[in-house]
Amino acid sequence: MSNTSASAAPKGELTKGHKKVIFASSLGTVFEWYDFFLYGSLAAIIAKQFFSGVNETTGMIFALLAFAAGFFVRPFGAAFFGSLGDRIGRKYTFLVTILIMGISTFLVGVLPNYNTIGFAAPVILIILRLLQGLAMGGEYGGAATYVAEHAPPGKRGLYTSFIQSTATMGLFLSLLIILLGVSVWIRLQLSESPLFQQMKAEGKGSKTPFRDSLKDGNLKLMLLVLLGAAAGQAVVWYGGQFYSLFFLTSMLKVDATVANLLIAGALALGTPFFIFFGWLSDKIGRKKIIMAGCLLAAITYMPLFKGITHFANPAIEEARNNSPALVVADPTTCSFQFDPVGVRKFTNSCDIATAALTRAGVPYSVQAAPAGSLAQIKVGDNSVASYEAAGLSKEELKARADAFAPALKAALVDAGYPEKADTARINIPMTILLLWVLVIYVTMVYGPIAAYLVELFPTRIRYTSMSLPYHIGNGWFGGFLPAISFALVAGTGNIYYGLWYPIGVALMTVVIGILFLRETKDVDITQ
Repeated sequence: MSNTSASAAPKGELTKGHKKVIFASSLGTVFEWYDFFLYGSLAAIIAKQFFSGVNETTGMIFALLAFAAGFFVRPFGAAFFGSLGDRIGRKYTFLVTILIMGISTFLVGVLPNYNTIGFAAPVILIILRLLQGLAMGGEYGGAATYVAEHAPPGKRGLYTSFIQSTATMGLFLSLLIILLGVSVWIRLQLSESPLFQQMKAEGKGSKTPFRDSLKDGNLKLMLLVLLGAAAGQAVVWYGGQFYSLFFLTSMLKVDATVANLLIAGALALGTPFFIFFGWLSDKIGRKKIIMAGCLLAAITYMPLFKGITHFANPAIEEARNNSPALVVADPTTCSFQFDPVGVRKFTNSCDIATAALTRAGVPYSVQAAPAGSLAQIKVGDNSVASYEAAGLSKEELKARADAFAPALKAALVDAGYPEKADTARINIPMTILLLWVLVIYVTMVYGPIAAYLVELFPTRIRYTSMSLPYHIGNGWFGGFLPAISFALVAGTGNIYYGLWYPIGVALMTVVIGILFLRETKDVDITQ
């Protein structure tokens, strides 16, 4: 493909060359979505397979932290590959990132579990997640910059929105190696972006783009973009898709296959709106759409997730209303059950009671009891005594557990708490509708964001400058959302308590974004 075939077409026309650029650049982001769905649906299994050496609650948090590990290093990938892209070109940089991403994702799929290779299993899993994160740190910025620099004026929102709309492909195109081969083959045929070629020809490129990105007012701008755009976009994106999937499977006990199909249905209906809001941002501006999406999410997350409970597993709502679960215990004996090194034992009767309810997916509250008293679980008219595990022999511990578990199960069943969501009682249209609303918020914040970030920074340091705040926002604010939210739920017994994290971050972004960031839709990105 020649340089002129994509850049010298009539203004606004989506040529064959443009389509090739968009398709090749967007294809790499499919890997992120593929990994997102795979890890989301298998989070509980991954916890058992790779983190079985610690207690169950810690194992689940570790599984989510392993997911987050890839997001933690994304800013470092953005710094390295962004600097590389600003120096040697967009094309070759994200060609390297797609190879690293594809190989790492494949190796995650064939990695032996903890029972097979012991402690090496979670270590290798985290290393591969780190490699994925480094690659994704360079992937998105390159794709967004490359497409935006090919797009004609007035069409950047529309063109870059195609990158954002690859969500459903990640679910359906799971033939990873074939996909990887197609993506690499197409990208090898691409030419460099016209703006980068022009910048190099005029000698205006930066020899130290990372250092230059931190100079003058650009560092301040990157910080404002992080807090006033990327952070809110990230929590709305991951809250509306990954956390909603996790909420369905782990909190509401919906069958994983059914939950994935519900999310897939919402995505299929919502995906065209990535393009719509990208197009709309060319007309009315990027900033107001992104801010509106963050604000709507912050205002409506609580009622929407309560509505999902009502329609996806009404039995939990009915049981909670009719027979709320109470842990009556000395509050000083109730721990936050997260053990990073896997050596702490949670043996207090309160810890045993709350861990059992968390595993069962039963919301609960703690009611204070006199100091030193044995914890009791009250469910409706039933009361089940917990037990102190400290100092017991293995035989005694097994005997206590064997008596406690069936007694609690019987009490929960009697109160109407389901072991799993009854698929026959799921109101599929209403559940998909509410999930679709969450996806619409995602399309509002995500559809225009690529064009918005590209337009904020000059060409010579654009790859680096837009990648850093985007990947810190998505990697640290968004990537850690599932682990933080689940930890909040596990610590309080309130299945909605974890929503306060994305709500708080989204509101922060609205305030900072409105006050300190400018609109960009009509800027000249050749400057």
